This record gives sequence, structure tokens and C-alpha cells, in this order.
Amino acid sequence: MHICGFFDSKEQQYEVIIPYIMEGLKANDKVVNILEGERHGEHCRCIANNGVSIAEKLSTGQLEVLASENTYIKDGKFAAERMYKMLEQTLLSASRAGYESVRACGDMVWALKNLPGTDELLEYEASLNLLTPKHDVSLICMYDINSFSPSTLTDILLTHPYVIKNGKISKNQYYVEPLEFLANPSNFTSSPLKL
Repeated sequence: MHICGFFDSKEQQYEVIIPYIMEGLKANDKVVNILEGERHGEHCRCIANNGVSIAEKLSTGQLEVLASENTYIKDGKFAAERMYKMLEQTLLSASRAGYESVRACGDMVWALKNLPGTDELLEYEASLNLLTPKHDVSLICMYDINSFSPSTLTDILLTHPYVIKNGKISKNQYYVEPLEFLANPSNFTSSPLKL
């Protein structure tokens, strides 16, 4: 599953992702979280407050907490193909390590920095829909609705088969199949990507 999560506060975000993470850890899924490096302490505390030994989960590799600065925007730029390959490698490594499923969530706030390559975001999001059917994985791309423009959020909807809004997940009626979208993104988007 590839899901866009629309949240209006960190509190609302954590109301959804903490149960998602906890369920994954309990089921022995590989759990990958990507967020700004400065948020790692707060993030790990939220997980630990639910009775998880962070040190143990990190040391076994079941839990990975990665920085946007080392993944999405490594070397100060976003490269959709590089990020796609990194995610694909993570999924293959998890399978080789014996995990039956992967749960990943990424905070998309990095895209607001307008670094080089950010204009590839929608194509990247669409391409993930070609990757996810090949693996037992669920991905939640977390978007702060107060930070992204309404037109960008509308465009983001096009690339996710599922959406979380007001804490509820549902099938996304605005979703466009990836090959159709990637053939000509400008046919679908409201404007050139403006974040």
C-alpha cells in the first residue's frame, strides 16, 4: 500500500503513526521511519513511551530511524531515481533478513526546502506505485496540510491509491495509475509543482 497521510499537527500525525509503528514492531515487521534529523530524539521518545526498547529495536535492525538529510535530500538535492533505488534496496534487504513485511513512513517536509530536484517529487511518488506491488510493504508519506499549498496537496493525491485524512484511511478516488500519470504528468497536475 502507498498512502498519503494528510495531517494538520504533529499530534494528529503521531495519533496515526505510533499505532502503525507499534503494530509493525509487534508483528516483527521491518519498520523504517524517515524524518528531519532534529526530530529523531522526540520521535524515539514517542515510540519508547509505548513500552518499546528503542536501543534493542535499533540494534537488531528491526527499527530504522533515518534522516531526510541522508535519504531524500542527500548531498543537498533530491534525486527521484536515487531515492527509489534506496527504498528498493531497503525492501530487498528486509526480505533477505527474514522480515515478511515492511512498514515505512516518511515526513515530506523536506520538499518545502525547494532544493534542486524537488520538482521530481510527483514522478517519484507515482513511481512508488510500480514498486509497492512487488513487495509486502506499506508506505505512508506524511504531509502537513498547513505547510503545503492546496494545489500541491491536490496533485499529491493523484499519486497515492490510499489517503489518511482526519485519522481515517480510505481508498483515494483521485488516484491516477502510475504508467498513465508518468506518461504525461502535466495532463493531471494543476500547475507546475509549487511547494
